[in-house]
Amino acid sequence: MLDEPTNDLDLPTLSVLENFLSEYPGCILIVSHDRYFMDRLVDHLLVFEGDGNIRDYPGNYSQYRQSLRQQEQAAAASKAPEKVTATATAAPAAAPQKRAGFKEKREFEQLEKDIARLTQEKESIQQKLNSGETGFEELQQLSVRIGEVTQELDEKELRWLELSELL
Repeated sequence: MLDEPTNDLDLPTLSVLENFLSEYPGCILIVSHDRYFMDRLVDHLLVFEGDGNIRDYPGNYSQYRQSLRQQEQAAAASKAPEKVTATATAAPAAAPQKRAGFKEKREFEQLEKDIARLTQEKESIQQKLNSGETGFEELQQLSVRIGEVTQELDEKELRWLELSELL
């Protein structure tokens, strides 16, 4: 019987515990709030629902939660009104398609260049961060810069998508 076995364990120790328990040939009773741990090791649940009700559920925690969602959806569907009235409304007139002008085409071309440059800079920063050869202060500067580059790259990619729909 294990009561909250994952509390206060570091990742390597947790991994060793999971591997040991997954190969254990006997029956184990685990009480835990660690959903990932439960999903990896458990194949049967005793769910305490309150008021002395205990549900016996074959499966892991994720399967149990999915089962609950399906039951809630089925209950909501059965409570839906039987008679549905439809109202006829005129379809809104389609908005005229905006065409890309010279400025948008130019901006699109510039965005492609900027995205390529920012992607290359991001990869370069990631290589420096992963090298293990940088000092603490440089690591801090690189961390700040990669955040800025990522944000700018996201903005430019979003604008590129907007313009690509016009072209």
